[in-house]
Amino acid sequence: MAEVEVLRDAAVLIDGNRIAWVGPRADAPKVGAQHAAPLQVVEIDGILFPGFIDCHTHGVFGGPRLDDHQRRALGEDYKAIAAAGGEGGGGGILQSVRDVRARPEAELEALTRARLASLLAHGTTTIEVKSGYGLELEAELKQLRVIRRLATTQHATLVPTFLGAHEVPPEHRGNRGEYVRIVCEEMIPAVAQGGLARCCDVFCEPGVFSPAEARAILTTAKRHGLALKLHADELEGSGGAELAAELGALSADHLAGVSDAGVRALAASGTVAVLLPATMVFLGTRTQAPARRLLEAGAAVALATDFNPGSSPTVSLPLVMALGVSQLGLRHAEVLTAVTVNAAAALGLAAERGQIAEGFVADLVVAAVDDWREVAYWMGANVVSAVWTGGSACPPATAPVS
Repeated sequence: MAEVEVLRDAAVLIDGNRIAWVGPRADAPKVGAQHAAPLQVVEIDGILFPGFIDCHTHGVFGGPRLDDHQRRALGEDYKAIAAAGGEGGGGGILQSVRDVRARPEAELEALTRARLASLLAHGTTTIEVKSGYGLELEAELKQLRVIRRLATTQHATLVPTFLGAHEVPPEHRGNRGEYVRIVCEEMIPAVAQGGLARCCDVFCEPGVFSPAEARAILTTAKRHGLALKLHADELEGSGGAELAAELGALSADHLAGVSDAGVRALAASGTVAVLLPATMVFLGTRTQAPARRLLEAGAAVALATDFNPGSSPTVSLPLVMALGVSQLGLRHAEVLTAVTVNAAAALGLAAERGQIAEGFVADLVVAAVDDWREVAYWMGANVVSAVWTGGSACPPATAPVS
C-alpha cells in the first residue's frame, strides 16, 4: 500500500467506457493511430487519479440528527442516545427509522439524488449505499428501490447493500429472536428475489446484534447469493472481525475496538478492513481503528466516509484521506490505495475499478493540485476539478447535500 506509481507528462486513451492504454504522452499518438475514429483530446491541468470508491455509506435517509450532535457535545455517549431512541424518544438510528418510514419514497429519492451528486463532485465515482433505516420489510424495500432507480440515472456507479440488521426496531425490542427470524425468512428472500441488493450487512456490536445473530443473518444472505459485509467492533470488541474473516466477507468495517485476534484473523483472510476515521472524529471519541497495526499484520485496509445523518455527515473522501494521515498514521500513498484499489476490493470490484490501467473502467478524477499528495492534505477543501465515469465527463454538482 505504500507504493504508488506516478507518471509525469502521461496520457490515457479511453475506448468506449474502458481504458485502452496508459503511458508516456509521447507514445500516445502511436496508440491512437491504431483506431479508425479520430481522437478527442482533453488536456488535463492538475493530477489525474482513478475515481475514488466509497465502500461504506448510508446515503438514503431523511433529515439530519442535529439533536444527537448537541447531546454528544454535552456529554451523552452514542449508546445512551441510541437507547433513548429505542424508548420512544428522539435520537439514534431509530430516529432516522421513524423518519424514513414516514417519508414518501419520491422525497427520499430526491434527497438521495442530491447527496450522491455531492459525493460525485468530491471525486467519488463508485458508491456503496446501504438500506437500514427501515427495519421492516416495506420500508427496507423502499430504500433499496430508491437506490435501484438512482443507479439508472446517476453518473456514479451504485452498489446496493441490504442492512435490515442495523438495529432492533422498537416493536421487536421485547423479542429480538422474532426480528432476526423476520430478517432471515422474510426480508432477505424478498431482497434477493427482487435483485435489490448485491451485499448484506449486519451491525455486530454489543447492544445491537450479537455474533451468533450476525452469523445466522449472514449465512442466510450467503445462501441467497448476496455478498457479505459486517459492521464490526466499532466501539467494543465482540468478535465481529473474526466472524467476517471466517465467513469470507468482503469487508469488516469500523474496527476501532478490534481485538488482537481480530487483527490476526483479518490479516490471514481476504476480508478488507474498512476504516472510518471521520465517524470517530464526529463522535468526539479519542479512539481510532489501529490502522498501522492492521497494515503491519498484513491486512488490506480501505477507507470510507460512513456518510450518514447521525455519526458521519461528510461526503468527502479527500477529507477522509486527510484524516487517514493525521488520525490513523497512514502515508499519503496508503490513503490513496485505501480509497481506490482496496476500496474496490471491499466491494468485490477490484478486477475492473480503482486503477488507471488497461481494461479498467474509465472512472477518472482530476485534482487541481501540483503534487498528488495534496489531495489528502487540504483538509475540508474540495480540490476536485473534473470527474469522468465510464469515459464520460460529469456535470458539476449544484444541489446542496441536505
